[in-house]
Amino acid sequence: MFWVICALKQNPIAKPGISAGAAENKHGTEPKRMRSLNRLNDFFYLFFPGICMACNSPLQHGEQVICTSCGYYLPLHNSHLNADNAVSRLFWGRIDLVSAAAYYSFQKGSHVQRLMHQLKYKGRKEVGTEIGKRFGAELKQTQLFRQAELIIPVPLHARKLKKRGYNQSDFFAHGLSSKMGIGVDSVSLVRETITETQTRKSRFERWKNVESKFRLIDDTAVRGKHILLVDDVVTTGATLEACARVLLGTEGTKVSIAAMAVAVY
Repeated sequence: MFWVICALKQNPIAKPGISAGAAENKHGTEPKRMRSLNRLNDFFYLFFPGICMACNSPLQHGEQVICTSCGYYLPLHNSHLNADNAVSRLFWGRIDLVSAAAYYSFQKGSHVQRLMHQLKYKGRKEVGTEIGKRFGAELKQTQLFRQAELIIPVPLHARKLKKRGYNQSDFFAHGLSSKMGIGVDSVSLVRETITETQTRKSRFERWKNVESKFRLIDDTAVRGKHILLVDDVVTTGATLEACARVLLGTEGTKVSIAAMAVAVY
């Protein structure tokens, strides 16, 4: 098996499901070589299948990140289909939003929680990208979200970003961007101070924990635009509210919110 792994390292190859012809068109390589590499890839996949990030089952040929079963059974929130939804109602009387929605319903101990844990703490950035692609394809079809012009992920403080190595919401944002056809701005909105963990805090305590913690470096980047503000999980909405207030302080700016999941009780 050692020679198989060495060959894979020496020859970057397409993922399962990409034909030799498609790879040839994309990379300009000769058909025979690509057919050999694809066969090698299939052989490797037979012994080392990927794992579903939600249920931990082996992925079947052609599946990526989330297995077909979880793709079907994970609880979709479907809040993007209706302006009057549970996510939007979280912000009523607090902040003036165009719309708000989440892709999954989140409960403790669920497969959705496992997905979020893999993304946030296990370095599985592809989870954020995959959910972004799935949700982005849905949002692009709705009148509520298709008018968004720029995606901004909720930022991490520089110290926490350095420690973790990445912002999980960035990968969600870029997944959304790939399907919605709009850009991502990960630099204009910054978090100025590190906040305490929000776990076990009440709604009021969460709000006080993030109040005045965000700042726009360059308001010209958002002026007059419809911003899609994105985060991983919505609980009380305190962090998203704090970010939205900063964005809405710029003339002509509108804000919508999209999250990977919303906590349900």
